[in-house]
Amino acid sequence: MLVVPHGGTGQNCTYTGCVVDLNDSCPSELKVMKREGGDGVACKSACEAFRQPQYCCSGAYGTPDTCKASSYSEVFKRACPRAYSYAYDDKSSTFTCAKADYTITFCPSPNT
Repeated sequence: MLVVPHGGTGQNCTYTGCVVDLNDSCPSELKVMKREGGDGVACKSACEAFRQPQYCCSGAYGTPDTCKASSYSEVFKRACPRAYSYAYDDKSSTFTCAKADYTITFCPSPNT
């Protein structure tokens, strides 16, 4: 998915998203399978897959100091560096645009 702002203002008013098919690099424990033994059709977050506080940044892990990137969020970050990969990801993945319109493209081509 690619999100492109139009006509907005702000210091960091730029596009964000990911043009990579994450199914190819998705760890097996996060893959959503079409059917038993079939192809992966989606990739869950570690929070969705394991429902553990350290992956969901909840409970004792509910602050930027206690919730750190996991090996799973790093897989997503390497593939999609402009996208947020976990709750307290770095500021390079946060974009703010005042008074913008947006074009949202699902399944953009890698050349987008």
